[in-house]
Amino acid sequence: MNYRKFQADQLFTGHELLDGSYVLITDEEGRVEDIVTDLQAGDNIQKIEGIISPGFINCHCHLELSHLRGLIPEKTGLVDFVYKVVTERHYPEEEILSAISQAENEMLQNGVVAVGDICNNSLTLLQKQKNKLHYYNFIEASGWLPDIVQTRFERALNLYKKFRMHPISGEAESNVSIVPHAAYSVSENLWLQIQPYFENKSVTIHNQETAFEDEFFLQGTGDFTRMYELMKIDNSHHQPTKRSSLQSYFEKLKKAKNILLVHNSFTKQEDLDYIKLRTTDSRLRTFFCLCPNANLYIENILPPVEMFRQNNCHIILGTDSLASNWSLDILDEMKTIIKNFPLIPLKEILQWATINGARALGMENELGSLEKGKKPGIIELGYSKQKKMEKIKRIL
Repeated sequence: MNYRKFQADQLFTGHELLDGSYVLITDEEGRVEDIVTDLQAGDNIQKIEGIISPGFINCHCHLELSHLRGLIPEKTGLVDFVYKVVTERHYPEEEILSAISQAENEMLQNGVVAVGDICNNSLTLLQKQKNKLHYYNFIEASGWLPDIVQTRFERALNLYKKFRMHPISGEAESNVSIVPHAAYSVSENLWLQIQPYFENKSVTIHNQETAFEDEFFLQGTGDFTRMYELMKIDNSHHQPTKRSSLQSYFEKLKKAKNILLVHNSFTKQEDLDYIKLRTTDSRLRTFFCLCPNANLYIENILPPVEMFRQNNCHIILGTDSLASNWSLDILDEMKTIIKNFPLIPLKEILQWATINGARALGMENELGSLEKGKKPGIIELGYSKQKKMEKIKRIL
């Protein structure tokens, strides 16, 4: 068997950041054989400037919205952003499919190997079947009006069945699940319909992306009432729970294997305490997905990253969509975190982008780390003259 050998300034394994004396050995296809010292590696070593790393995991993306790149104004706030996405997302199918293809190729070039993708239709399916990336498909259910519950559930269920009938990239059928959009868009009856589909799955939900989300559940007031008025949705059935948004729905997710809470811009310490008290099943893992560039794009705010670190939370990274971000590049998300939280060790942020993301999507047996037998994608993180991570090059 022919082997390939790579040596860089640093080698990130998915767990540890090793110095330049170590060599990664793979087969021709990129499956990891070993990590040894340069004294043990022999000859024919390919030298690389920068960091060698496993490929990145984008845990939150809306690939189907790629045609909206640059069309929605920045910093309008969540309500006006959501309204524009709902009312302006309809374009000719040819344009949408072309944008999906281009966006996926950009992720591939930027070192992404797997994506947790939100699906409201099947338009991404054709591109995904080209087997360029691994996908976990989150079939999104939403419906706030009680009288549309059955229609919305059946729509989600039919899409769920369609994705299960066409497994992607050799993925198991288990890599698709029905998930709630957000606490403020899923009625109690719809929750009851979709909960059986959480069992032993990774499940995601948009969480506390704006301050008005908690206000809506605590008091029944705030800017979400304006959103329902804009959309001509009768909100009279809503009864405030007197608790935060997260505390109002979290226990509904208890059948899930992994819970991916996305955005978390306004999550508070009492919410983390609530999760700790109610997570008694050691198999259940809660992950906090940070999409900092989307948070800046929509609300011009960053999530409380240090609070999550102080509570030893499982942190992962996502990009959201090209409707709410300038790129689908995980490195861009990392740069924003490094700029605003410069004391966080690079090793930790790389873990968020690799092994943590693989675990959240249930793909850790193949992706996320440089361990023998895995084929995680091998990427090079190049440095600028100022020794800052500046670019990605895909090696294998």
